[in-house]
Amino acid sequence: MARRTQVAVKPRRERPKTSLHRRLLPLHIAVSLQGFLLWVPVEKLFMSDIGFDPASVGVMAAAYAAVVPIIEIPSGILADRWSRRGVLVISSVALMLCSLIGGLSNNVATYIVSALVLGVYFAMYSGTLDAVVYDTVLEETGDSEAFEKRIGRVRLVESIALVSSALLGGWLASLATPRLMYFLTVPLAALSIVAYLRFREPQLHKTEEATSLRSHLAVTYRTLTQRGRLLPIIGLAVLTSLILQVIFEFGPLWLVALAVPAVLYGPYWAALTSTLGLGGLLAGRFRLNRPGTLGVVVGLMLLASLVLTRRTGVVVLTIAQVVLALLIVMASIHVTRLLHDTVPSTIRSGVASGVGAISWIAFLPSALVFGIVSKQSGVHTASWMITATTVFVGVLLFTMALRGRTEPLGAHPDTAPETRSSDRGHAWNLHGSGDLVSDLTCAEFVELGTAFLDGTLDPITERRLVDHIPNCDGCERYLDQFRQTIRTLGDLPAQSLGSENREVVMTAFRDLLR
Repeated sequence: MARRTQVAVKPRRERPKTSLHRRLLPLHIAVSLQGFLLWVPVEKLFMSDIGFDPASVGVMAAAYAAVVPIIEIPSGILADRWSRRGVLVISSVALMLCSLIGGLSNNVATYIVSALVLGVYFAMYSGTLDAVVYDTVLEETGDSEAFEKRIGRVRLVESIALVSSALLGGWLASLATPRLMYFLTVPLAALSIVAYLRFREPQLHKTEEATSLRSHLAVTYRTLTQRGRLLPIIGLAVLTSLILQVIFEFGPLWLVALAVPAVLYGPYWAALTSTLGLGGLLAGRFRLNRPGTLGVVVGLMLLASLVLTRRTGVVVLTIAQVVLALLIVMASIHVTRLLHDTVPSTIRSGVASGVGAISWIAFLPSALVFGIVSKQSGVHTASWMITATTVFVGVLLFTMALRGRTEPLGAHPDTAPETRSSDRGHAWNLHGSGDLVSDLTCAEFVELGTAFLDGTLDPITERRLVDHIPNCDGCERYLDQFRQTIRTLGDLPAQSLGSENREVVMTAFRDLLR
């Protein structure tokens, strides 16, 4: 069930819409420069020229998929404890090196080195960017309501850059060589560093008391592994990421199977990458927690995935991939907000990077199997893997939507002992074991719940409540039930009290006061 996270960063007030836009502008510029990858639309063509086949493409994909999980979580921890902007700058440096090494490659082995550096770029970029946008929205507006809209705009900027570079890269490659596209990308990645340095980084993750690295890792690990409500969110994030990775990594193989001329690779890739932006724009307009809307979305997903299992024309094939990618992007943004709503800023990048690492770990064997099946039986047979994954995505989306509508109301959670602290200004304190726990008991949480929902708590107390939720399933369930009760009562029709019943009630009160 989607929940609106409220964080008392600043008193809630109306701000000009241009304030948030102006603050995110350098980030938009940096993302667009990073997304202007002239070599991407002709990558598979270039790889074929230097000796790749479908199986070795799978090996290459698995190579950088193996690097990403190793670096992903440390990069998230680094972003939380050091600088998220700094981690994004490192991602630009990795992109520069990846493009340079790729352009210098003349064989499979050298290009795989380029792919390993690309894995560093993905690890540094993925979870950190979402966390930066989320925290910027929180600092500027006081809640997460505008996150889907703002991250959608970031995805749109990224998509426009990818589409433009796809069209331009395909055209320039036809005039020159695919190799040149790698070298032309290097200065663009360098310019993105300048744009990132102009961005004012949010400071939410730096407002808490300094903690040890061991404690930080402990709470990040516990959040990822010991929270029942977070598990289906993680499952959805992994599966939607897996489908997108397979489509974007292996999508051109359908064109290779159809012997499509090189000039069509650019428009095809432009259409496919446009789904990143369009999906971002549509994500905030369709509520995937409504079974009716969700049924249409999941049905279209399944239909598009089934088309990929059939040998069709390039137009139908492109439409099917575009529709599937578009809907998966919408679902992934919905899941991203659910994820960020569930965790505090102090560990947000680490948790998001952890989910990204799990996604890459899942992609590693999937890439190998997909490549082998494509080589032996054809890409259309391998497409059944996409269809099966889409079915699981649909089941999880429906499960979460229905659970949000039908979860029964229950009693408040039991009180659990917590370590107390005399410093009431910090939301996290060290437990005797060294692990981080919220400095708030469940009993206090229940007592302050109404004031929290009314938005009347002081900033420090409200932050303590927000930071208690990720580590307590009972309080999270209690708060959800409280919200559900409010919504249910709000939907009831207004009723007036009859004069006779009113007199009975007033008489009872008078007798009570005597």
